[in-house]
This record gives sequence, structure tokens and C-alpha cells, in this order.
Amino acid sequence: MDLNGRTVIVTGAGSGLGRAYALALGAAGAAVVVNDVDAEAAGRVAGEIEAAGGRAVAEPGAVGPAEVAEPLADRAVTAFGRLDALVTNAGILRDRVLWKMSDEDFDAVLDVHLRGTFTCVRAAVRRMRDQGEGGRIIVVGSPAGQRGNFGQTNYSAAKAAIVGMVRTWAMELAKAGITVNAVVPVAATAMTKTIPAFAPHIEAWEERGEPFPAWLRAAEGFGLPEDVAALPVFLASDASAGVTGQAIGIGGDRLSLWSHPQEVAVAYRTGGWTADDIATAWPTGVGAAAQTVGIPAPKDPNA
Repeated sequence: MDLNGRTVIVTGAGSGLGRAYALALGAAGAAVVVNDVDAEAAGRVAGEIEAAGGRAVAEPGAVGPAEVAEPLADRAVTAFGRLDALVTNAGILRDRVLWKMSDEDFDAVLDVHLRGTFTCVRAAVRRMRDQGEGGRIIVVGSPAGQRGNFGQTNYSAAKAAIVGMVRTWAMELAKAGITVNAVVPVAATAMTKTIPAFAPHIEAWEERGEPFPAWLRAAEGFGLPEDVAALPVFLASDASAGVTGQAIGIGGDRLSLWSHPQEVAVAYRTGGWTADDIATAWPTGVGAAAQTVGIPAPKDPNA
């Protein structure tokens, strides 16, 4: 993919997946505005891109408020003359079960993930519409937002809402030639290291350089941040011009497309339904198609 002449903002790019996205976009030729709440980390990643022959600037800030999003979009235009794509990767965790989750835990996660996505996308879209040449919006979802996850009321809610916004924005921005898609990544990061099923594999990789087993990379789609970075590059390119409104999963050796919510079973009753009617029909009617919840735990098929 050749992204020469394009400018991309990546939020939360100081480490983990965000850093992998920024480096891959820079390697493809894009000028990258590296955002992170950690100014030193943002500067370090911008330096890595420049050391590899690319162009980058650091623009630190904690995404969420418009007061951060608007200057971030402006920096792309002042530094490189234009803004072509945005990757909204910034995020935090405040995991607690429902009855122990505080208002502050809930608000902090939604402010960074959900409001941060909204304000940054709004700021970017305003610049793209002014340019009149289309653009690419790439937001970051999560399997937790697609299926739910124990202890992550705040995070799951934010990520589900983000993908909901993708579907709306894809319609609203189609006429302007701006595509909107969600990346649903799975990779070894500080966040996934907190998941007991993944932790031993991540520790083995970090401490002893042991590669992830083939079954984990394929069946579970779990790998390194670098395994995920190709998708934002594709979505920022001309090759993805016809792709919009989608939630696309990637991780390890696996690429997938998530479905939109839709009815999976329907029943009819002339005159409508009473509660007793529903109770009678449920077990063999629509209830027979009840959906599962949660992210299945990784399972070694050879164990």
C-alpha cells in the first residue's frame, strides 16, 4: 500500500496497538500525527517513524474533550497541509463487576473511548469535508463490545456504542466520500495481559521470546500488535474505497467480518401477544435461537 502524500492521525499511539498502527502507516508513506496522553511516548514513536525515513509529529493530549480533538485535527493540517485519515485507538480500562463499579470508573472509560472517538471523528470530518476530497475514518472496537465481557460494563458499553456510531456515520458521510469502519483487534497488549487465559502466553513471549502456538494464532486469532497493523493501512488506502460501515476483526493469522445486529428468529400471533402466550411459545419458538454472551475462553485443541 502506498500512502505517500496522505496524513493520518493516530490517537493513543504511544504504545501497544496504537504504536503498531502508527509505525505501519508511516512505513506505508503516510505522514503521521502521533497522539498520546504520555508526551514522552508520543515523541518517541514520532521519532521512530522519522528514523525509518518517514514523517511524523507528536501531539500529546488526553482525548475526550473537544478542546483536545480540535487542536489535534488542526495540527495535521498545519504540519502536513491536510488530513486524510484518523485512527481512534486511545483507551483506558477500569474493570469492576457491576456492583463494585463506581460512577468515576464508568465515566472515565466512556469519556476516553466513546466521547474521545466522537470528538476526534467530528473534528477530523470537518477538515475532510472542507477539503472536499473524501477521507477515511477508522475507529477501534473490541470483541467485548460485540459480545460483552465479565467485569467490563463500561468498556463493553463504549465499544458497542462506537460500532453503532460507525453504522450511522457511514450513511451520513457517504456523499462526502468519507468511509467509516471499525477495527476489532485481538493482540498481546497490556490490556489483554489482564485476561487469565492469555496471560501465560504473553508472559512466555515477553520473558523468553516464545512464539504463540499455532492454534492460538489461528483458532483464537491472537497474535502480536504488528499482526493487526495491516488493517488500518488497508482501510486508509484507495483499495478500501468501497468498504464502509463495517466492523472488521483481525488478530494473529485471522481476518474476520462481524455481523450487524439483526433478527435471528421471528414469530407471529394474530391479535398480538400476551405474557402467557409468550411463555408458552418461547421454548420452541424464538427462544430456541437464544444467543450466547461473553468471549469464549481460548482452548488448546491438543490439551
